[in-house]
Amino acid sequence: MIKFLYFTDTHIRGTTPKNRLDSFSETIKRKLTEVMQIAEKEKVDLMLHGGDVFDRPDLSPNVVGQFAKLFRETNIPIYAISGNHDTFGHNPDTISRTMLGLLDSFGIMTIIHPDEPLFIKKEGVSVQISGQPYHYDLDQRDVKLDYYPMNHHQADYMIHLVHSMLVEKALPEGIPHTLVDHIWTTPADVILTGHFHGGFGIKEQDGKFICNPGAISRINNHWMELNRMPKVVIGEITASGITLREQVLETAQKGEEVLDRTYVEKAVHQEEKLHEFVQQVKSQSDFKNLHMNDIIRELASLSEVEDRVKQEALRRMTQVEESWGGEGDE
Repeated sequence: MIKFLYFTDTHIRGTTPKNRLDSFSETIKRKLTEVMQIAEKEKVDLMLHGGDVFDRPDLSPNVVGQFAKLFRETNIPIYAISGNHDTFGHNPDTISRTMLGLLDSFGIMTIIHPDEPLFIKKEGVSVQISGQPYHYDLDQRDVKLDYYPMNHHQADYMIHLVHSMLVEKALPEGIPHTLVDHIWTTPADVILTGHFHGGFGIKEQDGKFICNPGAISRINNHWMELNRMPKVVIGEITASGITLREQVLETAQKGEEVLDRTYVEKAVHQEEKLHEFVQQVKSQSDFKNLHMNDIIRELASLSEVEDRVKQEALRRMTQVEESWGGEGDE
């Protein structure tokens, strides 16, 4: 049997979001300590992280060092994919210049790169574990490019991690997303995803699983976060099949105890104002949203700019974001 623990979207940071009542950093430490303890108690062979390990790619070394020490307290290997917060400009090619890349270089957390899947064999059962990090074209191109891994090792089972906006119900126009029901034909036996903090639990169809337990961290004060409890997933793979189950973190407090409700009302008002602003922009332009990467793609399509030019624009955007730096913007 091969056993694993899956968790996602820890968003490690040194400062506390304004809508939190606690010390966010200390809360995440307690949660991650519990995650490590669960992994030890369950005797898992490995831990998998679905991305957004950090809340920004250039987090201060002091904060990263504190959490690196925590991760090193377990002998269980931790594998991860990069999320949109882990890289500069949402560009996975910048991973070597980020704090997640630093953990990888020191062997504290191993990054799963596209087309470089892991292969694990134990007690006559083999598993391939592949990963698709967040990138600017995710959930906007052919789903087979991101959700349909190849079985490079001819493994008995395939687990595939994707940091994407995979959801059960369609989102408003302008928000790139993929519906769960659209990827059941994937050759992967298990799809583990993150990014969508609310999660949707464990879905199963004909012995195939698609799962998002939700984020470990609760950054915003959306009403869904008030009612949601952070969870991890324990998976077991044997020659006879796969089983997945969720486990709520006992150290996680109820949303009403750690999220400031005064900001909930403010958030609703801000959402209304933001919606009005977006509508004004839309009425005066052909752009579908305000994401810089999307604007570049829109410009490229309108003026028939070559792909290499678009890539150069994205590269320069990445350089600009890296030059901003500073943890004070968290």
